[in-house]
Amino acid sequence: MHSADFVFPAAGVKLPPGGLVLQTSDAAQRELESLLEFYLASGLDCFLEEDAVDRFALSAELARAQAEARASAPARPGAQPAPFQSGGPAQQSRPQAPASPTREPSAANAPVSGGAFADAVVPDTEAIHAARDAARTAQTLDELKSCLQAFNGCNLRLTAKNLVFADGNPNARVMIIGEAPGRDEDLQGKPFVGRSGQLLDKMLGAVGLDRSSVYIANVVPWRPPGNRTPTPQETEICRPFIARQIELAAPDVLVFLGAASAKTLLDVQDGIRRMRGRWMTYDCNGRKIPSLATYHPAYLLRSPIEKRLSWRDFLSLRQKLSEDANS
Repeated sequence: MHSADFVFPAAGVKLPPGGLVLQTSDAAQRELESLLEFYLASGLDCFLEEDAVDRFALSAELARAQAEARASAPARPGAQPAPFQSGGPAQQSRPQAPASPTREPSAANAPVSGGAFADAVVPDTEAIHAARDAARTAQTLDELKSCLQAFNGCNLRLTAKNLVFADGNPNARVMIIGEAPGRDEDLQGKPFVGRSGQLLDKMLGAVGLDRSSVYIANVVPWRPPGNRTPTPQETEICRPFIARQIELAAPDVLVFLGAASAKTLLDVQDGIRRMRGRWMTYDCNGRKIPSLATYHPAYLLRSPIEKRLSWRDFLSLRQKLSEDANS
């Protein structure tokens, strides 16, 4: 392959006829081209960040924030953490509490700070119990968002810039759920707005949907530092909020992007290759919601060959919506 014929698919930019402008020998040039071919074959066709990310610095920053929070946390003698109850959202449901007092609406992209809870790093089981209590008091989606903005039981909020609550139409028939926001989502305070979101928009458009006809959220509404995977404890702390969000939005169909969100809410252990393409059921306090898992757009950007399978999944979604509309 000549350098003049080499195309970087993600950017769509051809190298100049003279090749890369580098003072290298022909052998070194061939090695560079071979390396680029290897990257493309491996699915590495783009930069994830504009600048290099110092993971050690991010970890140190988080450790300092946690240490400061522990030092400033008031002592709670005699407090007993509530036992964690396993199971799906239906098993965790409790009788509805009276509606909480109306809170002042907050800006959509306001940084998460302050609230009814003290800034502290609390034991995971206690945080899960507090999350369930807080989520249960919300009677509307706006109240649920306010509860999340006031909730200090998840340490991810210490490093996130914004709460990423939802986007789209809360009255839509379809609710799409991912795992956690990334860098672009954290900056804008909306889910799926980066390259993954652009691909998701194209996938929706291919079956006649757009953001005005779907409701989009994540299991974890704060970006983990360095785009790392949320820990099981962080996911469990956030699960009561996404379960309540589903209950309040009351969609006809759920679509899970990636295995993580499906495993969390459907209580299944299969990988995404076994889950995708088949309809399952999410139990929302006795209401059975048809649910479909498919590949996460970020994975499709790394493995374009799998787009054909996601296309089948979205065709299945379109057929399901048509059947329900005609029934």
